[in-house]
Amino acid sequence: MSKATFEVQGVTIAVLNRNNQDYISLTDIARYRNSQEPFAIINNWMRSRSTIEFLGLWEKLCNPGFKPLEFERFKNEAGTNYFVLSPQRWIESTQAIGITSKSGRYGGTYAHRDIAFEFASWISSEFKLYLIVEFQRLKDDENERLQLGWNLQRTLAKINYRIHTDAIKETLIPPSITKAQTALVYANEADLLNVALFGQTAKQWRDAHPDADGNIRDHAPLEQLVVLTNLESLNSVLIRQGLPQPERLLKLNEIAITQMRTLLSANNVKRLK
Repeated sequence: MSKATFEVQGVTIAVLNRNNQDYISLTDIARYRNSQEPFAIINNWMRSRSTIEFLGLWEKLCNPGFKPLEFERFKNEAGTNYFVLSPQRWIESTQAIGITSKSGRYGGTYAHRDIAFEFASWISSEFKLYLIVEFQRLKDDENERLQLGWNLQRTLAKINYRIHTDAIKETLIPPSITKAQTALVYANEADLLNVALFGQTAKQWRDAHPDADGNIRDHAPLEQLVVLTNLESLNSVLIRQGLPQPERLLKLNEIAITQMRTLLSANNVKRLK
């Protein structure tokens, strides 16, 4: 889970990214209307029948675990003088996922961007428009940083590949062979890394993606490009040590699995983004 902030009309708004979905702080949005009691603003919004209908429709579309019977009960009670509904009660009763509410480091009430925009519209149409503009600016900045990081790793991978091919030339290519034979050796070693990291050769990937532009490495995510950079350097060392190709493949595959697990579990690359 990662957290970012942006500012809308003097109010700092927090955004959490959970499972690649953006959740915007309703607590922060409510502070635009009442900085002292934002939770009262949220609870008042959730008393409305139109709000309950909107939340229920979103959950039906996006949440297979949603409890429709509890939703119908809330919808029937909504608007009455005695009806009170908090985010916690809504979540616990219906198993909703569109809204989260908890204490701690990422505490507060957050909602999926679709729901947060609806709440902002209830707060103020003007505030909602500024919220959408500033949120999109935040996402554009994030995408620009992500693309920059991807391009950097792709460049590093290409530079390391030159070191990799030099090691092949010095150690694996016999003297006085044809250029065609040399190319075959290069392709063979390139596919050694492809199999170690991607589980398939470049040709196997092309056969499975006949309409795709570029090659298997052009479509690799940032995490895989980081590992690919490391594998190229490691394979150069193993080549100079005279390790047979089958043994190198096993070692490189083990290293690739370990490094990918580390990157994905520790979120090291995400922190760089």
